[in-house]
Amino acid sequence: MKKLYRSSNRILAGVCGGIAEYFDVDPTLIRVLYATLSLFSAGFPGLLLYIILMILMPNYDQIS
Repeated sequence: MKKLYRSSNRILAGVCGGIAEYFDVDPTLIRVLYATLSLFSAGFPGLLLYIILMILMPNYDQIS
């Protein structure tokens, strides 16, 4: 069973890297999509979502 966690492949907190590993895609693609969506949504909702995911998603070290 797949689990969603913050990745060790991180630039800021590992949220985008964890999502990319969960869906088996390139982390750069997820980061570009996230940045694009954040810019088109006036930035604040994207930043708020990232902070919420950073708090809720466990680190890879915590589940392995």
